[in-house]
Amino acid sequence: MTPSVEPSSTPASVASVLDLAPVVPVVVIDDAADAVPLARALVAGGLPAIEVTLRTPAAPGAIRAIAAEVPGAVVGAGTVLSPGGVAEAAGVGARFLVSPGWTPTLLHAMRDSGLPFLPGVATASEVVALLEQGVREMKFFPAEAAGGTAYLKSLAGPLPQARFCPTGGISLASAPSYLALPNVACVGGTWMLPPDAIAARDWPRVETLAREAAALRAF
Repeated sequence: MTPSVEPSSTPASVASVLDLAPVVPVVVIDDAADAVPLARALVAGGLPAIEVTLRTPAAPGAIRAIAAEVPGAVVGAGTVLSPGGVAEAAGVGARFLVSPGWTPTLLHAMRDSGLPFLPGVATASEVVALLEQGVREMKFFPAEAAGGTAYLKSLAGPLPQARFCPTGGISLASAPSYLALPNVACVGGTWMLPPDAIAARDWPRVETLAREAAALRAF
């Protein structure tokens, strides 16, 4: 399943979550009260697709709040690991799903949810298996540990139909080398969300860093 988005939620020319911006912020929310101002800062900086990971108790409430209160945000759930996680994410208003890996059971649940989804892969065999299922857009994770740009470049020749959002260990300095690859649509990262800025609720700094990330490649 191609992770497409509803026409009303994005510009008419955008057909996929992967095409909303060059960077998808990967957000870990510890305090749900931070969710809305943080998301507003990211959207103002030009990063509308926001992955909130289901790693903390605050995450479901954060997704619900962003979906309800931040116009322009396309909020998704990350670290989706089970059918229960799929149901939880859909129930709080997630617009897309991201998993670090996949199994047939998880893939079935994500497909049945009706939401766009990005299953995680780290090997050529996993990519081929997803292509057999009609899935062409995937998360490459953990990007740096799994071979980085060299590995993705090697996949482009035999598997040109696969498109990736590499995530894991990517920085502002390394992101351009990923984005230059023909099979990379965007990257996931956390560098625009430094812990000290989040702790201080320095949302203007987050917006500045988001704008810098959004400028990596113009769509």
